[in-house]
Amino acid sequence: MNCLEQSDKLCDHGNLYLQTKALVTETEIISGCQKNVVECQRMLFLRYSKILMTICLRYASSVPDAEDMLQESFVRIFSSVRQYSFKGSFEGWLRTVTVNSCLRKLEKSKFSCDDTSAIENLADTIIPHAISALSEKELIKLISSLPDGYRIVFNLSAIEGYSHEEIANLLNIEPVTSRSQLAKARKLLQRKILAHQKINLPHER
Repeated sequence: MNCLEQSDKLCDHGNLYLQTKALVTETEIISGCQKNVVECQRMLFLRYSKILMTICLRYASSVPDAEDMLQESFVRIFSSVRQYSFKGSFEGWLRTVTVNSCLRKLEKSKFSCDDTSAIENLADTIIPHAISALSEKELIKLISSLPDGYRIVFNLSAIEGYSHEEIANLLNIEPVTSRSQLAKARKLLQRKILAHQKINLPHER
């Protein structure tokens, strides 16, 4: 009896996770989720919820919003997991589903990419030691404080690696708008990091 068969059997007794969490592989968990095995779904959530919550926190403007995004992401993951064909990274597939779910959630709030807030004329490169001094939690908090349009484009471009053309298609905007939002997001994020770390820019002599 392989691990998945054992998992199916134990699931009938309601104690799959306790008895097989160390034995069931990722492939078996995915296969179980594709068969709607509840305990496999639980294992998948426990294994990846922290990673995916980090993504949601970057796109959301508050923790409750991020929690809503995570919940909707897992609803979409469990409803579409049969489409995963075991080709390529499963975590990469989960991340893509989660990003798309976050964008859907934000689309409902009708976010704007036309924010014209004044941005100081800072250099486009964030001071390295300012970033290194931040914890992941602090950096995510600063990213989440950006205006919606800035935050979304920054996440898609700087972190997820989408091109401006791909971002334009995802957000129904022009590539030039994506580039502008990214430039402004970088400058505003730098200003926030500098303020957070209480670092003063050197005065010209």
